[in-house]
Amino acid sequence: MNFVVFYFEVHQPSRLRRYTFFDIGVRDQYFDDTENARIVRRVAEKCYLPMNDLLLEVIARYKGRFRCAFSISGIALDQMQQWCPEALESFVRLSKTGCVEFLAETTHHSLASLFDGEEFDLQVKRHSQRIEKLFGRRPTVFRNTELLLSNEIARRVEELGFEGILGEGADHLLGWRSPHLLYRPEHCESIRVLLRSYRLSDDLSFRFGDQGWSEWPLTAEKFASWLHALRASDPLIGLFMDYETFGEHHARDTGIFEFMRHLPAAVLKNRRFRFATPSEVLSELDPIARLDIPHPVSWADHERDLSAWLGNHMQRSANEALYSLVPFVRKAESEGHSELASRWRKLTTSDHLYYMSTKWLSDGAVHKYFSPYASPHDAFIAFMNVVDDLHRRLKRAAPSRPVLVS
Repeated sequence: MNFVVFYFEVHQPSRLRRYTFFDIGVRDQYFDDTENARIVRRVAEKCYLPMNDLLLEVIARYKGRFRCAFSISGIALDQMQQWCPEALESFVRLSKTGCVEFLAETTHHSLASLFDGEEFDLQVKRHSQRIEKLFGRRPTVFRNTELLLSNEIARRVEELGFEGILGEGADHLLGWRSPHLLYRPEHCESIRVLLRSYRLSDDLSFRFGDQGWSEWPLTAEKFASWLHALRASDPLIGLFMDYETFGEHHARDTGIFEFMRHLPAAVLKNRRFRFATPSEVLSELDPIARLDIPHPVSWADHERDLSAWLGNHMQRSANEALYSLVPFVRKAESEGHSELASRWRKLTTSDHLYYMSTKWLSDGAVHKYFSPYASPHDAFIAFMNVVDDLHRRLKRAAPSRPVLVS
């Protein structure tokens, strides 16, 4: 049996206002809620609502034989709840089919797994509780921000009680091994990793609408034939991508919706193939071997590493400044200043560092596409001004007390 696992990431960051040096100490309105509301409504109209309706249609048509998984960041949930509740309700309807699994992640799509274990644990636990409350089931599979994975991260996720974690099937990680098998990370006892088949996934998420691509136009039958060509001994096909692939990154007129409408029939023509959720795969397959992941691997950019967020001096300086506030955040939160802690967590979203990337060529074009700033330097300045202001407010809210010496 070959299991086809569709996983979709749903995330929208809390974008910053153009916060200048002269705003420090004067304005505490960091986030551009007008723009955030506009974008989440636009994406819901183009992607979330029509694509969720299509998935409901496909699940009903094939009597549950089509199955898939999502993770939705806490920030995206907040935005839908506030500005587009009909989109959130459409995800709830999907959950009620019993054919859609919702995974856990960090509440704020953060890089906390790399820099602060306590904060990571807190964000994951809060997100899991929220997913259970919204969709009726406690997540058992974890997806870290941008598929960030290492032995250390997998071990920490295992200690939080998860049975599986998603990862990127990067060439430099696997070498000669296949991404279509289940593995157990080194130093872990029970957790298993499901890997992304990046070539097949990128055919949909990046290349589908490219008329210069040698395989354009990509039909459901052609894509299904590529899956059917895989060996029976490669039982796991991880098709992991941004949900905005459908309707936002590739507009409706590219045929992306019709492609997905017809893909289940094309895949299921071969009885060896079955759609499954990550937890269903874990119940059916055992890990084939251990996988050593000494350094973090991600699904971002050509390098599949941390360079999308920490590849230049601006990014590293901004990240260091942000996490230097952790003691102030914890103290302020313990004394009832939860709003300040909430603002800090919104700044932990990886997108803020992503906007500061100075990469060029194809990866640079992707960074520029997502960034609301004119330049990486503009993103850095706005972010650092906000961090400066927040630092001052945290210190005022919970000042350190002098130590009394007897």
